[in-house]
Amino acid sequence: MITPLTCRNYIAAEWVNAACVDTLESRNPADSREVVATFPRSAAVDVDNAVAAARKGYRSWRLVPAPARAEYIHKVGELLQKYKEELAQIMSREMGKPLTEARGDVQEGIDCAFYNAGEGRRLFGQTTPSEMPNKFAMTVRTPVGVCALITPWNFPVAIPCWKMMPALVCGNTVILKPAEDTPACATKLIEIFAEAGFPEGVVNLVHGVGQEAGKALVEHPDVDLVSFTGSSETGAFVASTCGRTHKRVCLEMGGKNAQIVMEDADLELALEGAVWGAFGTTGQRCTATSRLILHRDIKEKFTAMLKERTSKLRLGAGIDPNTDIGPIINETQLQRVRKYLDIAREEGAKVLIGGEIATEGELQHGYFFQPTILDQVTPKMRVACEEIFGPVVAVIEVSSFEEAIAILNNTPYGLSSSIYTRDVNRAFAAMRDIEAGITYINGPTIGAEVHLPFGGVKQTGNGHREAGSAVLDVFTEWKTVYVDFSGSLQRAQIDNRS
Repeated sequence: MITPLTCRNYIAAEWVNAACVDTLESRNPADSREVVATFPRSAAVDVDNAVAAARKGYRSWRLVPAPARAEYIHKVGELLQKYKEELAQIMSREMGKPLTEARGDVQEGIDCAFYNAGEGRRLFGQTTPSEMPNKFAMTVRTPVGVCALITPWNFPVAIPCWKMMPALVCGNTVILKPAEDTPACATKLIEIFAEAGFPEGVVNLVHGVGQEAGKALVEHPDVDLVSFTGSSETGAFVASTCGRTHKRVCLEMGGKNAQIVMEDADLELALEGAVWGAFGTTGQRCTATSRLILHRDIKEKFTAMLKERTSKLRLGAGIDPNTDIGPIINETQLQRVRKYLDIAREEGAKVLIGGEIATEGELQHGYFFQPTILDQVTPKMRVACEEIFGPVVAVIEVSSFEEAIAILNNTPYGLSSSIYTRDVNRAFAAMRDIEAGITYINGPTIGAEVHLPFGGVKQTGNGHREAGSAVLDVFTEWKTVYVDFSGSLQRAQIDNRS
């Protein structure tokens, strides 16, 4: 066993202990006997200290020219390249991803760094003609202030980078509150930001439990913005609290994503997409393919193909190069997935393959669930409507394109979507009619590129987007500036054309 990492908070450019001596453990989900890290159970006083440091740091950081702020982010990108394999190894042990996926997670952080470093020389405003003579009108972006960033465990490098990097380039200071399941990943990531040399108070880290440290951050009067990624239930609390306390809030929440396969699709290509979309990251992605909507003409054939391919997937620890599917993140989530299989059986769904906790050999020491295909699922079943967050995909049969679109849209979520078809007219109709923030044509529901907006509609989000240039609207305020050089009083919104 490897000696556990001792994690601490990072406040005002110092690694510090929490006020409370209580610590928590992060365990390897592939082998729960291994403690990966211990971390502090931070309380409101620790949050107060972090917010005070961020508030103090903001006063000078916002005045650093944006291109200079971006140079720090570029340095983080270079350091992420240097420590990529170390971070991937920590991630695979701490949250279970196969190493190939863990390396991709870190690479997304690298891509995010270099993309956002470029924004330091953009951060474009607008100029526009004034309605009056000898008057100039323009808009500029200004930072929001102190930003609380609350992130999940499934992308413990990429998602914090999505949030921290644009926030910092825009001139804000940040406090990262990572998930309880991935403190080691967060600690190593912030060590990289510290090595990049950010000034005191600009980057801060507070470990702890969501209901304690996270709640204190959301409610803190000196936090100006909360960016949250997690469940829709918790997101509703965050949104209501921020609304009551007049904070800006950005939410990225759940999904119940579907892949449509029409009768004219390339079935081998659609199969590759379905397997990767349903079982990549053990189905623990907000963009995972949770529903397969299959045209009746190909349903039987495609389901047989899917079952055969799924039977060959190998469960195991993420650090094992032969592993296709890693563990569920923890015991609580493992039991949640198991419960949904009980619900599926009660509702009349048929388990084609999988459906049980895996306990063979070394798997008994971890939180493994067999990759599962549910057949004979109807659109109103709970397994067709509720987010499971595990390696479970529900097969729904349809008789037409129109029915497929209607069923895909019949969910309270709207993050990602996919359709496989060779018909260009159907493809464009799907792009128009699908209710989701992301639509793939002949591609799986999972996968994002850092220069494009990421987010969803309905209960998936609150109208904001992460990544791409759209994220700048989260982390900046628009200011309108008028310069009147006429030498006389000119009154806008007054009828001056008599």
